[in-house]
Amino acid sequence: MANRLQNEHSPYLQQHANNPVDWYPWSDEAFEKAKKENKPIFLSIGYSSCHWCHVMEQEVFENEEAARELNENFVSIKVDREERPDLDKYFQEVYQLLNQRPGGWPLSIFMTPDKKPFFAATYIPLEPKYGMPGFIQLVRNISDTYKKKPQSIAEQCKEIERFMQPATPTKAVRFDESIAQKFVEAVKKHYDPTYGGFGSKPKFPHTSTINTLLDVYRLTANKEALEMVGHTLKSMAKGGLRDLVDGGFCRYSVDEKWLVPHFEKMCYDNALLMESYLRAYHATKDEWYKQIAFETADFLMEYMSQKGLFFSASDADSEGVEGKYFLYDYDEILQKLKQDGFSDEEIELVLRKLGITKGGNFEGKNIPRSEDIFLCETSKRALRSLKELRKDRTYPFIDKKIITSWNAMMIKSLYMASRIDNRYFEAAEESMDALWNKMYKDGHLYHVALIDTEPTIKAFLEDYAYLAVALLEAYKTTLDEEYLAKANLIVNDALVEFFEEGRWYFSKGEIFVEAEHTDTSYPSSAAMIVDAMLSLGTILDPKYIEFAYQSIEYYSERIYRYMPWAAKFIEDVLRFVYQDRVIKSTRENLAPCTTQIDFVRYPFVWLHIQEHESYQLCNRISCFKETRTCDEIIKALDE
Repeated sequence: MANRLQNEHSPYLQQHANNPVDWYPWSDEAFEKAKKENKPIFLSIGYSSCHWCHVMEQEVFENEEAARELNENFVSIKVDREERPDLDKYFQEVYQLLNQRPGGWPLSIFMTPDKKPFFAATYIPLEPKYGMPGFIQLVRNISDTYKKKPQSIAEQCKEIERFMQPATPTKAVRFDESIAQKFVEAVKKHYDPTYGGFGSKPKFPHTSTINTLLDVYRLTANKEALEMVGHTLKSMAKGGLRDLVDGGFCRYSVDEKWLVPHFEKMCYDNALLMESYLRAYHATKDEWYKQIAFETADFLMEYMSQKGLFFSASDADSEGVEGKYFLYDYDEILQKLKQDGFSDEEIELVLRKLGITKGGNFEGKNIPRSEDIFLCETSKRALRSLKELRKDRTYPFIDKKIITSWNAMMIKSLYMASRIDNRYFEAAEESMDALWNKMYKDGHLYHVALIDTEPTIKAFLEDYAYLAVALLEAYKTTLDEEYLAKANLIVNDALVEFFEEGRWYFSKGEIFVEAEHTDTSYPSSAAMIVDAMLSLGTILDPKYIEFAYQSIEYYSERIYRYMPWAAKFIEDVLRFVYQDRVIKSTRENLAPCTTQIDFVRYPFVWLHIQEHESYQLCNRISCFKETRTCDEIIKALDE
């Protein structure tokens, strides 16, 4: 018998609609029931493409005994973290406070009927293993404590609540141009010189770190910064994290080599990696980076797009097995290559070049991977054969949620790509129109909706921030001032909704959540809105520079302390210290500059229309160069 989740739109909640657990969505009904019956709440947060969420569902939430314990002694609530990132962020902070390490998914929270948490875990097995207690025994113990020792629960809640109060920084740090070298030195401590990347396994792409290192290289010619970027981008693209067969990148690598991925593919990872490869192309003019960026765009448009909008994610699992769609048996590859007319010599070459062996490189199976950055034609032909093998397989489940912030990331990257290759321009324009028309309703921005439903959840700071940045990228590409006006509108709304004297809130709904200063799954929403304000302050109105300064000053101590993990804010600091440049002229004069400004050495350049026939080069304070041609002003920028 289906539970209350059957009425929800979220594909993740629908996946749990037939569990024997009497699930509620996050709702007044659930909390009123808990209060009326004086029962604690079990809150489970996950998302549809999460492998360990599926494991816990199969082990625990489909188990009749576990369901009976929950149904008798708890009110159980399921939340899709992609629908409610505000709840997820808040309770992830609770987990980190209680366990002194970062959390993850599924996130398991036990709390009182008035939403005060007292216990936090992630995946909990049915039976004791991995050094963790079994789920049934754990919920029995928690229920028993809740009934017999309510005072101890109340004290724990009070202590957590005290520590969860947002702290106000005690001092500000003054930044200057030395921050560029300090950032490089801080990042080097976490850099893996063997395989690239930052931090230990599991390894995540950390695109904001890559982007800021590229800015430092372009500002200061720091070759160490470029070396870390180049080695990391090339290592990530060899195969495993990057799917050599279909294209696109998986979410992260479980090993240090980028070989064995967690096989889900997220819209945001691919959009952000596309941007990083494009930025590397701008800095180096190495065609290979452009090729990877375009391949990533083509993957998203082919597999994860409809009506110009981009779906949130595809699953790691298919047919209940992690990675089944992506992995190959040695014998099936051999048979397919022979069937497709490869000679014995070509087959031997392909097996060697793509790392295909009888023993495999992941649980007896093979993940195609090449140590060669440029694949030979024989290997490319072989990958087409491997793609044909996948046609008979079940493609992983795709979550067709449209998330404003994630779509905005992709739209920004499409506009960047369109300034190199015009075939992406129509896609960028179509996507921007589709997103705006779907998510901006009656003067309000919304966060999420299925491809074929209307949005109901109001936007969070990340949606305002990433959409504003995408609109500014559209303006940079088209010089259409309607995009500039919309970006201005979105930033003003964000200031009214989420800003308090330098501090930014991610949400101010039923739970106040302060915006993070570090980059987590993707760059900090506070840093992104500062990015948008720096651009508007240069192009439109200096008041936005003041708001940006207040924000940087407020977070400065934390930015300085956590430099490698606050890379997007460091980029904002670099922009504030070095100052953006803006080229001013008529629209007709500026049009040919749009395809050139990405490749100048200086990384922070904008265009602004004015009725002045010559070209002027300015910073945010004054204009200091005037020329008669675009080429001359570009040359002046490079100098």
